[in-house]
Amino acid sequence: MRLSPARPGSVFVTLLAILLGGAAPSAGDTVVWQATRQGIPALSDSAVVSVLTVLPGDRLYSLFGHTIIRVRDPATGLDVGFNYGTFDFPTTIAGGAGFVARFAYGKLDYKLQASGNPSYAVEWYAEQEGRSTIEQTLDLSPGETEALLAFLVENARPENAVYRYDFFFDNCSTRPRDVLERVLGTALAAEVADPGTSLRRLLDPYLVANPGVDFSMDIGLGMPADRLATSREALFLPVELMKWLGAARVADARGRLRPLVSRTDTLTRVEGSGEKVHAVPWPLLATATLGAALVFLTVVDRRSGRSERRWLDGFLFLAAGVAGLVLGFLVFISLHSVTRPNLNLVWALPTHLVAGGVLLAGRKPGWLRPYMLVALGLAAIFLVGLPFWTQEIPAAVIPIVVAIAARSALLAFPPDSSDDSSSDQSADASSR
Repeated sequence: MRLSPARPGSVFVTLLAILLGGAAPSAGDTVVWQATRQGIPALSDSAVVSVLTVLPGDRLYSLFGHTIIRVRDPATGLDVGFNYGTFDFPTTIAGGAGFVARFAYGKLDYKLQASGNPSYAVEWYAEQEGRSTIEQTLDLSPGETEALLAFLVENARPENAVYRYDFFFDNCSTRPRDVLERVLGTALAAEVADPGTSLRRLLDPYLVANPGVDFSMDIGLGMPADRLATSREALFLPVELMKWLGAARVADARGRLRPLVSRTDTLTRVEGSGEKVHAVPWPLLATATLGAALVFLTVVDRRSGRSERRWLDGFLFLAAGVAGLVLGFLVFISLHSVTRPNLNLVWALPTHLVAGGVLLAGRKPGWLRPYMLVALGLAAIFLVGLPFWTQEIPAAVIPIVVAIAARSALLAFPPDSSDDSSSDQSADASSR
């Protein structure tokens, strides 16, 4: 069964939305499946190829927009949308759990779906999600149009349709770029300046209205996401692909260049579509409040001689351990290339899970104080090195690390130990 992440109402879709991106709802496959079974349909000279760019939406799975290649022939009635953004989604909880696991591991397969009547998808996006769609008609010769359709039809065959999805490097937006480069070859040229920023920063304009998603992605992405992106790599974002198409040129047999896009039309216009309203940065406010409170309590505890707060310290290290477990999976086990290495593992140690569990149980094994000394040292190194790290660290992380450092210091150097030492020294002095 072909399902799309654009379908609302799925809990699993919401969980996966951080990196999935929206696809088109399937509709009217009859024309396409006839074409793929009977061979490439004959095209008239009036056939045209266009690229549909669906602007980003407000729902999590639609934050980055979507791209569809359209082949239309008014003379024959052919109207096909080729969509690289679909995948098989399970309908059971067990199947959904396995799907989430494959996605986290980096082994998620997407596929090319060819659907008749792509205008249905355009209307669906406008009516159901309030998203505008822009169509760029490409200036291709009849031979180029036939070659492109042949390539897409061959790719849409069941044995060829599936590919390994990668959010940054192989998705519903990079695939149309690859198709054009494959079909047009050296005749295609696009002189577009590099964005001058990193892959991570390219995401920021799309996430200003979703600070929680932004924070989660920033923690999960490692050092590779902070290298400068090339103009070609930026095309994983559909809007960037649309700009690239607008700047591209195609050479004819005599070497004369013509614009790749002959005309641009707004098929549906929805007020405010694609605009992002900056939301309150609640992750930073929340962690800053938490961090300040924990530092304040640490000062109070040291002055009062209290060496720990069982539930507070237990849950703090337990939460940091869970974060470390997820990061450890992304760094050491998953196939994702942009999640490793990740400096956030310096403070979010998976072993904090054990320390948190011990603290919640009210136990104080002999290894706890040395462990807290190590945690304190790593947190201090992390904080001191902030100006020098080549990985961008979210501001909301800093208060968390400060809180871990403060509580680790209290547990590593409890005030009662110094009090006991001074008492012993006084007793010795009086006895002499």
